[in-house]
Amino acid sequence: QAQLVESGGGLVQPGGSLRLSCAASESIFSSNRMGWYRQSPGKERELVASITYGSSIIMYASSVKGRFTIARDNAKNTVYLQMNSLKSEDTAVYYCNTVPHRDGFWGQGTQVTVSS
Repeated sequence: QAQLVESGGGLVQPGGSLRLSCAASESIFSSNRMGWYRQSPGKERELVASITYGSSIIMYASSVKGRFTIARDNAKNTVYLQMNSLKSEDTAVYYCNTVPHRDGFWGQGTQVTVSS
């Protein structure tokens, strides 16, 4: 069964860091471009970072470029998102999924709250 499980969220002060992890079933992870998405209350879900299977193409939304780093470990079927210099506007539920996303793959997400 296809599955994505996000973890690593929490409450952090502005300027702090968090590292998110997403464990995927092999059927999802294998050969797929993977991405991290986020959704804030009242806003549409947006793609913030993506990475191809071989990590040769990495892309970031302009709002996170220079602060977030996406990486993947294909042996562990896991994708990571290192988030530094966090801002209040980064507060959201973060999800991973393929790129383009597949509706049946959404997991529970992990809440990131940036607040003093």
